[in-house]
Amino acid sequence: MKNELIKTKIEDHIAVVTLDAPPVNAQSKEFMEELIAVFDELNHKKGVRCVVLTGNGKCFSAGADIKGRAKQSEWEPGDINRHLRRAREVGFVIMEMNIPVIAAVNGPALGAGMGLAICSDIIVASTRAVFGLPEIDIGLMGGVRHTMRVFPVGLTRRMVLTGYRVPAEELYRRGLIEACVEPEELMDTAMEMARNMASKSPTAIKLAKRALNTVETMGLKDGYRFEQNLTVEMTGHADSKEAMAAFLEKRPAVFSDEV
Repeated sequence: MKNELIKTKIEDHIAVVTLDAPPVNAQSKEFMEELIAVFDELNHKKGVRCVVLTGNGKCFSAGADIKGRAKQSEWEPGDINRHLRRAREVGFVIMEMNIPVIAAVNGPALGAGMGLAICSDIIVASTRAVFGLPEIDIGLMGGVRHTMRVFPVGLTRRMVLTGYRVPAEELYRRGLIEACVEPEELMDTAMEMARNMASKSPTAIKLAKRALNTVETMGLKDGYRFEQNLTVEMTGHADSKEAMAAFLEKRPAVFSDEV
């Protein structure tokens, strides 16, 4: 696993992934390719039960590498399609993880940087964080569909059409993120959530993620049926029997990483 622009540390079943491309963690070609590779590997790494994604420095991620985009006239045929594919996958590789991803947003999350956060399962943020789609001001487009999946229509339109940067406090007040804390409390808050998730059955977590990722675009009856089928699948696993036994015996459950 590379540890150049994306730093990774694994301890106690939790992978802390840190965006580390000074000064603002802009998403260059190399940045996106390394991030995709890191998440692909973590998705299948035995013993990793949760990921915490954060940024190094004062910024979570300022989004697209504008200096690189400014050289677009120098791109070879096919480069634009390859770039667009990378830009799509950098979000979907997070969304499609088998394990939970908590975004610990330490500072501004703009454009594609905000995309990384809203593609995560849970967002916690520092009081220094703001969320924005500045594309309207820099000759680009993007972020609309992902944002509309999470944010209300009116707020999304305001962000897209004006470049409005939403303070983390406002998103917390609206119930759109799970916590807004002082900077020094951010990682403790994220890690507390991560430890809770890491204590669960890895099999149950993976099935829960499959349900969350699938039923969002399904109708009510089909979605409920899909969840019921996952329940049947879960009850046949040893972790289900262990969880029930631990509950009845009033003791902590002990789960295996074998799924």
